[in-house]
Amino acid sequence: MPSTPRSRWQVLILPTFLAMPVLGLLLGLGTWQVQRLHWKTGLLAELAAAQAAPAVAATSDAQPYAHVTATGRFRPGSEALLGLEVRGPVLGASLIAVLEREGAPPLLVERGWVPVQPAPPPGLVQRPEGAVTVTGYARPSERRGLFAATDDPANRRFFTFDARAIAASLGVPDAPPYALTVIEPGQARGPSGFGATPAPSRGPLPDPAHAFPAPRNPHLGYALTWYGLAVAWLAIFALWARRRLRAA
Repeated sequence: MPSTPRSRWQVLILPTFLAMPVLGLLLGLGTWQVQRLHWKTGLLAELAAAQAAPAVAATSDAQPYAHVTATGRFRPGSEALLGLEVRGPVLGASLIAVLEREGAPPLLVERGWVPVQPAPPPGLVQRPEGAVTVTGYARPSERRGLFAATDDPANRRFFTFDARAIAASLGVPDAPPYALTVIEPGQARGPSGFGATPAPSRGPLPDPAHAFPAPRNPHLGYALTWYGLAVAWLAIFALWARRRLRAA
C-alpha cells in the first residue's frame, strides 16, 4: 500500500525531537558567548578608564582594578608567595608584603616576581625599611580553580589569590579584601619560558608589573563558532530529512 504524504512526514517526528535539543544547545552556547563578549568589552573599557585616571588613595573598598596609591612602611618578615611563574630556568612567584599605614588598616601589596628555585643571592630582593609610596591597581580576590594547587597558609605559600586567607596568614585580618599590585612602567626584565635569560641577572627584585592587566577578548570568535555549528547541524538535518522523505 503506498504511503500518504502525512505518513511520510510522520517518520521525521522522532528524529526532529532528538535533533532540536542539540540545536538549542548550540544556539544557547552562542548566545552565552555574546553575553560574555558584552561583559568583557565593558571590563576592558573599565580597565582603560582606570589606567587613564590619576591614582587615588587606597581605601577599604576600592573597585577592582582601580588605579590606587598608598604610603607606609613594609612590615619586616610579613611576606607570602603567590603562584608560580618560570622565567628562563628560574622558578619564581609573586611576593606579597604588608604595608603598614598611619591612620589606616594595613594593606596587602603585591610587589612583583621573585625567584624561588634556585634561591636568590642575599640582598638581591630589596626590602625598603623607610616610608615608601606604591602605586598600581587593586587586585581583587579570586576563586580557587578546580585544578589549582592547595594553598599552605602555615608556610605562607599560596596558589590562588584569596586576600582574606593571605591577610590572616600574615597577621593582618583587618586588611582590605584586595591587594595593591605595584606597577612600574617599562619592559619586564625577566621574560617567561624555558630558555629565556634568567630574571636575577636583569636587575633588582622584586620585578613588578609593568602595565595594567589586559584580558583577551576572544568571545566573538567563540560565538561565531557555536552559531556556525548550529547552522551546520540544521543543514545536515535538512539534507537527511529530505533523503528520508524521498525514501518514504
